[in-house]
Amino acid sequence: MPDKTILIAGTYDTKDAELAYLADVIRGQGGGVLTMDVSVLGDPSQPTDISKHQVAEAGGSSIQAAIDSGDENTAMQIMAKGSAAKALELYRAGSIDGVIVLGGTMGTDLALDLCAALPLGVPKYIVSTVSFSPLMPPERIPADVQMILWAGGLYGLNSVCKASLSQAAGAVLGAARAVEPPKRERPLIGMTSFGKTVLRYMVTLKPALEDRGYEVAVFHATGMGGRAFESLASEGAFAAVMDFAPQEVTNHLFGGLSAGADRMTNAGAAGTPQLVAPGCYDLVDFVGWQETPPQLQGRPSHAHNRLLTSAVLDADERRLVARTISDKLQGATAPVAVLLPEQGCNEWDRPGGDLHDAEGLSAFCDEMRAACPGIATLHALDCHINDAAFAEKALEIFDGWVAEGLIPQG
Repeated sequence: MPDKTILIAGTYDTKDAELAYLADVIRGQGGGVLTMDVSVLGDPSQPTDISKHQVAEAGGSSIQAAIDSGDENTAMQIMAKGSAAKALELYRAGSIDGVIVLGGTMGTDLALDLCAALPLGVPKYIVSTVSFSPLMPPERIPADVQMILWAGGLYGLNSVCKASLSQAAGAVLGAARAVEPPKRERPLIGMTSFGKTVLRYMVTLKPALEDRGYEVAVFHATGMGGRAFESLASEGAFAAVMDFAPQEVTNHLFGGLSAGADRMTNAGAAGTPQLVAPGCYDLVDFVGWQETPPQLQGRPSHAHNRLLTSAVLDADERRLVARTISDKLQGATAPVAVLLPEQGCNEWDRPGGDLHDAEGLSAFCDEMRAACPGIATLHALDCHINDAAFAEKALEIFDGWVAEGLIPQG
């Protein structure tokens, strides 16, 4: 008997041979396979375990409706919705342990929805002709998806594309065998931050929270890290969040490395208590090896490494960030504490630092005080975000919420 079963999804009317090859490799390694056809017009050479008709019905429609739409985009969105629903149904029933989806742009569009429907910890592999492409916005990419470029695989099997297909088949089966899903044995705290060169509070906060009996996951807020944070927040996975690096909100406003328009909204919508601070609010991240975007040219900047450079906002732009953060907190359905370190919000903006701007910092703090929503309690702190006093205040508020029963005991 196979130890793990992998769902294989794709358009069997056009990629029958390639999908069959994936199945052969998985079975050859001792795994099991369930097949799902997401095509619309044609039929597979052999019946699949989940037919295209079942997929369309799971999406609240039918194959005939997809055909009658006369539009391939509309048709594939029907199949995307259905395949996502069907994959989640199979996972919850214990029928599958992982998924692999094969496609070009159409199949990849569908694959992102299908994989996003499955919880973190379920192995998800996409074999695509556009893997790692900017065609995929951050908000569409599931937190723990894996991708491999389907090199030379646009039309038919060959030795080049078999190298990609066989790796992906082995990887998803191996992942299903090796994965250690989140256990949720202790209440989970979600924290956003950057490396210790710019933000340091997690060095104090993580062990302090763990000593209190909590598990702490720190997310690198450079686009995809924030996307993973928001994905889990939307599921209600966190007992509380310490969202102290909302720079991706700034990035989304000014064309930097965005984590999506819903950044800083999902914890509040899920009823999760939030401690919020404006770490690196004044910086816009962009790809360091590319030409500086026109809207960021001529500004003070810091080259963090060859991949990442950060440009500084002016005073008016900082006021906009303050209002935007405040607007995002308006929808919270649980307590919100805003910690406002009035001496600075990243290591580079200290007096004498490369990016210090006292006027800009003052403008932000003034706007934050004025715009902070009524649902939130603002704590103005006479310290820098990297000072011990900041972490101490965060723990004081956290402990108070635990004592009040707003956060479960660790």
